[in-house]
Amino acid sequence: MSTPVHLSSQLAVNVLDAHSLLAAFGVLGVGVVLFAETGLLIGFFLPGDSLLFTAGLLCTGTADSGVKLSLGPLLVAAAVGALAGAQCGYLLGRRAGGALLARSHSPRLHRGAHRAEELLEKYGHAKAIVLARFVPVVRTVLNPVAGALQVPVRTFTLWQIAGGLVWSVGLTLAGYALGSSIPNVDRYLLPLVALIVVVSLTPLLAEVYRARRNTASKGGDR
Repeated sequence: MSTPVHLSSQLAVNVLDAHSLLAAFGVLGVGVVLFAETGLLIGFFLPGDSLLFTAGLLCTGTADSGVKLSLGPLLVAAAVGALAGAQCGYLLGRRAGGALLARSHSPRLHRGAHRAEELLEKYGHAKAIVLARFVPVVRTVLNPVAGALQVPVRTFTLWQIAGGLVWSVGLTLAGYALGSSIPNVDRYLLPLVALIVVVSLTPLLAEVYRARRNTASKGGDR
């Protein structure tokens, strides 16, 4: 049975802080947070990128935080949470249409929805679904938006699995690899998390650059 002190420490967890979430809930918390972030609109603020990277780092046992996770169960929890969440968000959007977003008064959420629609229109279903995984907020709202826009179930499922595995497993293994190679790497955790977020945006930035370059070249050919 949990003691009152243990229960109070869990209730006091900071949901915006990856380390706090991992200390309170461990591997199970990773799966739950990723499900909420990718499947429920209320989870758009959750720290998916930093959570995955920090969790991978804590699997090495080199951090001084006192939290030690197992890599195998972590990878499974991360993948299941990310994939199940995205599929849930898609199904909710398919059933409820735009009503889900209409009820929200968050400007940030509506900007993310607009960006998600732009991605789907500009890059097509497959590429947009994969790229959205690496953009905070957009990875939350693209799934119900894809459902509301009637993106074919087969297309969405295939590409959300591909993007979800690259994102969840890739960031986790990046944290694990860095933690294994650099002693006391947790001392530099904040700048590393910022770097990981920037790196996670690289596929989208590269695609934007490529699209602009193609547009410019077509304009020059006229």
